[in-house]
Amino acid sequence: MTIELPAINGFNRPHFVLIPLMAAGHTIPMIDMACLLAGHGAAVTLITTPLNAARVKATADSIHMSGDPINIVALTFPAAEFGLPEGCENLDAVPTLDLIPNFFHACAALREPLVVHLRQVPTSPSCIIADSFHPWAHDLAVEFGVPRFMFNGFCSFSLLCRYVIYHEKILERIKEDEEQFIIPGLLHRVEISKDQCPKSIGGTVMVDFRDKMMAAEALADGVVINSFDELEPEYVAAFGKATGKTVMTIGPMLLCNEEDAAKTGRGNQSAIDEERCLSWLDGRRPGSVVYVSFGSLAKTPPEQVMEIGLGLEASNQAFVWVIKAGERSPEVEEWIERERFEERTKERGLLIRGWAPQRLILGHPAVGGFVTHCGWNSTLEGVTAGVPMATWPHFAEQFLNERLVVEILKIGVSVGVKKATMFVKDGRKDGAEPAAVRREEVERAVRRLMEEDGEGKEVRERARVMGEKARKAMKEGGSSHLNLNRLVRFARERERAQ
Repeated sequence: MTIELPAINGFNRPHFVLIPLMAAGHTIPMIDMACLLAGHGAAVTLITTPLNAARVKATADSIHMSGDPINIVALTFPAAEFGLPEGCENLDAVPTLDLIPNFFHACAALREPLVVHLRQVPTSPSCIIADSFHPWAHDLAVEFGVPRFMFNGFCSFSLLCRYVIYHEKILERIKEDEEQFIIPGLLHRVEISKDQCPKSIGGTVMVDFRDKMMAAEALADGVVINSFDELEPEYVAAFGKATGKTVMTIGPMLLCNEEDAAKTGRGNQSAIDEERCLSWLDGRRPGSVVYVSFGSLAKTPPEQVMEIGLGLEASNQAFVWVIKAGERSPEVEEWIERERFEERTKERGLLIRGWAPQRLILGHPAVGGFVTHCGWNSTLEGVTAGVPMATWPHFAEQFLNERLVVEILKIGVSVGVKKATMFVKDGRKDGAEPAAVRREEVERAVRRLMEEDGEGKEVRERARVMGEKARKAMKEGGSSHLNLNRLVRFARERERAQ
């Protein structure tokens, strides 16, 4: 796999090496980043593993901007060597909670083969951008004598909260998981519980790894964030000040090539699903449909899925609902068939099993609300579409994202979830999980979100305005567009200085 870097304006093109975490929510924005950097005149190599390579390539090809293709390098992933099932090359595939450390140890073992690869290509890296879950990338950057930027998919607000909670050792003083505390030093009053904090700073599974990760972050030359200045200006500045780092917001990166991405579903092409969704939505009046989806990682217990369905039905609101059914959840499929749920709601409901063309759905005029798990990628898709959200966080930093959406930006309403739900099974626990949110609460949240007057109208208008700002940020002369130019220029100047 060789890379030829033609000169630009008399100088060699900067060569960015991107190392995403192998998990959908982390890899997808890194692919967007690769396309953006390529479109701004850089050469880009993206590191992944064989089983992820096909997915990565399809997505990159579907949203590729003008310029040279992105070089995708697939390194052998040592799953079995680290006690993982054969083929477990993605965080989504880790079967139990106690195997998560094994996955990250296997990721660290990619360092040596990556060094060998980078030594063989004609042009060395100019800059490394690595996910924060790859702390070993610091030594890689030192070995090649190049700057390293950190990326982990959080927004500035959640990054700052995480930074303060960790460095102030707040969780060490909190005894109960449900105990609420106020995060100090923020511009807004933000209250959260230990259980709702990202497990990378508050969990018990990866304590040693957490400290290595935070130490590596402190040594980074800067931070690349998938956000835009106008969304959270105070927190972009506050995070940079707290860490002393160069902070570059270059999002929403999903807008890297909006027209092609919308046409192809960002690499998850399914013409039948797209046609079915759009045809169904075309028959609805503007702003009348609520879209419900919890992303690729969230594993909602079957009982909770049933409560969501019954709450949607009771709301009398038109809906598109993405669920994990069929082989992925036979209990849910059995309930749908037994209760004839699809038949009962066919006049105003559309069920999608598995993947859905989310951006196409959110961008359709008929969609007026989004019930989301608050993963940052999905949250940004809602923001960019100008659609208000009903927040239903599950894990990671999603409860922090909820605070930003509901309490600070005021572009959403909370469903009322109090306790985190993991995305993998905890091998120490047995038995089915009960529903955390009852159907009445689902119904109430949907009605609040979709009401045409009062709170719903105000939230909807703020969301619309923020969507316009998001698109402006990515256009030529916008804040994120200028930051991308800064990032490429920084790497080019470091390349010339070598």
